[in-house]
Amino acid sequence: MEYFPEEYYEFFIVFNDGDYYTGHDLLEEVWLTDRSNLFIKGLLQMTVALYHYEYGNLKGARQMMRVAEEYLTPYKPIHWQLNVEKVLLFIEQCLKVIPNDLNRVEFEEVVQLPVLPKLYLNLEE
Repeated sequence: MEYFPEEYYEFFIVFNDGDYYTGHDLLEEVWLTDRSNLFIKGLLQMTVALYHYEYGNLKGARQMMRVAEEYLTPYKPIHWQLNVEKVLLFIEQCLKVIPNDLNRVEFEEVVQLPVLPKLYLNLEE
């Protein structure tokens, strides 16, 4: 069995709970120890995109999702025991849902935005 940084495992827990801010911090810890790890950078960008969306930064959410897709695509189908194809499908679905005609909405108006699909991450054998 392959072992990964502790923060990677912790990321799955907080991500599945919808705590994207903490998830970002955990992945950043991993990425800062190896900035050549574009797989982690892709997950980091996806998580940042979700955080942006929660706070009404739609332009940032779209941009980060697209960058995440670029970084993660070379790692499909599975990397670090994560089904990358499933993550890429989620990114594609999110990009279809995020309004293209708006760049930002006030935080109070975020509840009126379309709900993004939910992704639950888990390690695969």
